[in-house]
Amino acid sequence: MRKRMIAMVSFLTLAAVPAFAQTPKAEVGVVFGWVYSDGVSGSTRFVPGAGPGGGVGSFDRIDPKDSFGWGVDVGFFVSPNAEVGFMYGHQPTKLLVGGTLGTPDREIGDMSIRTYHGTFTYNFFEGDSRIRPYIMGGLGATDFGEVAFTRADNGVSGKLGGSTKFSSTWGAGVKVYGSGRVGGRLGVSWTPTYIKSDAAGYWCDPYWGCYLVGDPQYFNPLMLNGGITLRF
Repeated sequence: MRKRMIAMVSFLTLAAVPAFAQTPKAEVGVVFGWVYSDGVSGSTRFVPGAGPGGGVGSFDRIDPKDSFGWGVDVGFFVSPNAEVGFMYGHQPTKLLVGGTLGTPDREIGDMSIRTYHGTFTYNFFEGDSRIRPYIMGGLGATDFGEVAFTRADNGVSGKLGGSTKFSSTWGAGVKVYGSGRVGGRLGVSWTPTYIKSDAAGYWCDPYWGCYLVGDPQYFNPLMLNGGITLRF
């Protein structure tokens, strides 16, 4: 009886090894795509011109320019469907100021935007499915790099300092796998980043009294992307 039990346990263990080996423990993704960037608005500023012909224009917006972007993410499966990981993104772009009263947009200078987020991803369907839709969310930071500029009114050069802001990221898409470890992916991601708040008036309560409330403004990049995924 004991020999039979040992033989049965040994058989089940050996049979489970290939299935366990085929279950992915982690995956690495590389994506490339186009980023639609939406900046913030503010009070109108007039920029004088260098010559007698008038000013450069009036401006009330500042936005990163829509551009190419790429990213890398690493995820570790904590269940057949759930994974936790880290995502890095990079958008090489230019900083623009937008005008009013017909003033055309003007480029201030080159700019790099980098994002760093811890993520949680839920993959639908079974772990060995060829097609796996997914949804993703994460928390982290967006880093706006320095911008070198030359003033249009007097030709003086300088730099706008960079800054790092708290941000979240959200995404969805689908992963398609072949017979091996390599698969393709298509998706969309949105990374809202708080920039500032404009005064929007006062809110009054009979108990708490009155206080100033603000209208928050966010940097809102939306990325349409595609790439590859490697499962391990």
